Amino acid sequence: MENYSSNNRFRSAIFNHGEQDQDKEYVGFATLPNQVHRKSVKKGFDFTLMVAGESGLGKSTLVNSLFLTDLYKDRKLLNAEERITQTVEITKHTVDIEEKGVKLKLTIVDTPGFGDAVNNTECWKSVADYIDQQFEQYFRDESGLNRKNIQDNRVHCCLYFISPFGHGLRPLDVEFMKALHEKVNIVPVLAKADTLTPTEVKKKKIKIREEIEQYGIKIYQFPDCDSDEDEDFKQQDSELKESIPFAVIGSNTVVEAKGKRVRGRLYPWGIVEVENSAHCDFVKLRNMLIRTHMQDLKDVTRETHYENYRAHCIQSMTRMVVKERNRNKLTRESGTDFPIPALSGVADETEKLIREKDEELRRMQEMLQRIQDQMHMQKEAY
Repeated sequence: MENYSSNNRFRSAIFNHGEQDQDKEYVGFATLPNQVHRKSVKKGFDFTLMVAGESGLGKSTLVNSLFLTDLYKDRKLLNAEERITQTVEITKHTVDIEEKGVKLKLTIVDTPGFGDAVNNTECWKSVADYIDQQFEQYFRDESGLNRKNIQDNRVHCCLYFISPFGHGLRPLDVEFMKALHEKVNIVPVLAKADTLTPTEVKKKKIKIREEIEQYGIKIYQFPDCDSDEDEDFKQQDSELKESIPFAVIGSNTVVEAKGKRVRGRLYPWGIVEVENSAHCDFVKLRNMLIRTHMQDLKDVTRETHYENYRAHCIQSMTRMVVKERNRNKLTRESGTDFPIPALSGVADETEKLIREKDEELRRMQEMLQRIQDQMHMQKEAY
């Protein structure tokens, strides 16, 4: 009797809860987003940003301005003679940032020495090699036995700084972006926009966009808005697409303008405010990079650039297995018709290895086919 009464109370509670939600049956899976959110916040996030471009374009200042931190406090500034002899290096700066309980492990990959030499032929190779090395390390970790705590050091975005002192893209700019556009998300940035008038900025943006299309450079493409997005988000997305390349100004100095303290640069003729959209695209770049498209940059890196690298690796492994199998087959066919007792154990072991290789080849071919089908579906979606 007691069990019957408790069951009735349980049914009544479910029924009343359903009436409140205008649904007679409430399972509870609507709380899944909250579960994912709690787990993600507890785990934290990671993001790797690469900055590339010749020295003196304000890369370090802009990065510090974006994340309100000082990543280059221990940096040693080189003189002109040292910069001429310096080769392209890869340096990493990692900092843990926390905002409203959300933790972000930010890694900045810098490329000092890029474009500074007299002969800059193929100076982008070390950058491309670094990106491939991170893909290779992730592929090895992912293929290992213990995949629980894999460190993701893949480069999710590359801010490429274009000099304002020119008529558009230089040959080095074109060569760099064409060499890396299938390895990383490239976001072009027009550096030191305060050296140009608004009219010059507009003309340079149009010129650079035309040259990017002319040379077939694939920069990061902003995803299209869904039909159910609000108008403000659609307007913001349209403005971001029209702002390429982002004309930016960086500054870590606080100045006073009209009674307000703002980050900017003080000139004899006035103040340039970094966070004023009428002065530059700094706010748009920060919103795109951090608030609206950070996860999409990571998704494109994982689903497109890394999968392309992974498919290439599996194809190479498949060719090696086929080559080895053919070599072993030729070795067997060229042997004597009479079995040699001393070599019978070796032959059995070789036959066993061949069968294992055949099975491994079959599995890899099936995996490769799945990856290619997935890439084909992604390309159709884009």
